[in-house]
Amino acid sequence: MSTSPVSGRYHHGDLRRALLEAAMDMLEAEGAAGLGLRELARLVGVSAAAPYRHFDSKTSLLETLAITGYQRFSTMMGEAERDSPPERRIAMMGQAYVNFALANPNLFRLMFSPELKRDNRPGLRMAADAAFDTLRAVTAALPEGDKRIAALKAWAQVHGLAVLLLDGQIARRDGEDIEAMIAAVLADKTGSLGA
Repeated sequence: MSTSPVSGRYHHGDLRRALLEAAMDMLEAEGAAGLGLRELARLVGVSAAAPYRHFDSKTSLLETLAITGYQRFSTMMGEAERDSPPERRIAMMGQAYVNFALANPNLFRLMFSPELKRDNRPGLRMAADAAFDTLRAVTAALPEGDKRIAALKAWAQVHGLAVLLLDGQIARRDGEDIEAMIAAVLADKTGSLGA
């Protein structure tokens, strides 16, 4: 674990935000297993008990981080949808999905971790559903077929590609443009996710 305190130790103000920012940094550096409330308190420069005023457990902190991740994720996918021509929306959202995973590997893994049971956590369920709804809204515009199945197919494709890349299961060739490879994998002849 990291032993250097966060620069500009916390003094007064928004402790919850300071804790979440430091926790997000710890998560990306150490993974969920390396995240602890005592270490977090030390990094922020508060008493070991202070984080417990905002998070009753490590699981509560992880849930909040995952919700934040889903919110960022939804924003990124929404921007990809808005900034793309209609015929490219699904493919561009797929690229945004994979790019989010590659830019935030430990957060992405946390968001989809089976350790955080969404059924018991309404805030997490709502955030996850909102992210899926961005994809569902775009697949609803497809001309035919079961819209839910279309959304699930798109999700399975982009999630699978993201996980394969994160786990190093897809070898990267020297000089390979990862963005071009992701676009090629996700695009079919019509510019939408392959069916």
